[in-house]
Amino acid sequence: MISKLAHIDKNVVIGEDVTIDPFTCIHENVEIGEGTWIGSNVTIYPGAKIGKNCKIFPGAVICAIPQDLKFQGEDSTVEIGDNTTIRECVTISRGTLDKRTTKVGANCLIMAYVHIAHDCFVGDNVIIANSVQVAGHVTIDDWAIVGGSSAIHQFVKIGMHSMISGGSLVRKDVPPFTKAAREPLSYAGVNSLGLRRRGFSSEAISHIQEVYRYLFLNSLNNSRALEEIEINLPATKERDEIVNFIRTSERGVMKGYFN
Repeated sequence: MISKLAHIDKNVVIGEDVTIDPFTCIHENVEIGEGTWIGSNVTIYPGAKIGKNCKIFPGAVICAIPQDLKFQGEDSTVEIGDNTTIRECVTISRGTLDKRTTKVGANCLIMAYVHIAHDCFVGDNVIIANSVQVAGHVTIDDWAIVGGSSAIHQFVKIGMHSMISGGSLVRKDVPPFTKAAREPLSYAGVNSLGLRRRGFSSEAISHIQEVYRYLFLNSLNNSRALEEIEINLPATKERDEIVNFIRTSERGVMKGYFN
């Protein structure tokens, strides 16, 4: 059901079984997938592409121009994947010339008052808790969880299946499968509980732990640790994900116990 009290541009593409509540404003060049619910007082600006069966709660602002002084009005988008929930007063900015899009994947939960800035890429099954502030050009990989009131520096990358403690200041990259806590942000072990919940075997978790012993517990610098890992540990997709993440990190990774 689409309320007569909602303002919807005539060029908006709306799928079947979409509900739009009163006092929502949807501008031109917007696509909304079937089964999506949009609450009252939501604003969706030009260039948004909303997936199927999404839920967007009151006060959210999707696809506003970025808070970037270099932005010159270029065409860009925000893309929201299927089955994603965006809670109250979330703001998601559209892209700039860098990537021209900001993406949030499928099956995500973006809690109240989160800000996701321009050119960010958020993977599938990600949870971002209340009041997290995500600066521009950040990548958050699949299944990551970011605790409430955290602040993420621009260009940071957060690896898959990682978990960041609430109230964290994330200035460096967070490798996959890890827990991150303390100030300054540091390695706090492997996210074993989360991995078990997602079907990782005990052997796979132990292997991940062994990789991080080389990186964070053996007093080796990262280059030497990566060499030792590739020489001494069998190749698995988890090992290679960690090695590639560390090797390609542009901001450097968070502290380890001996870093």
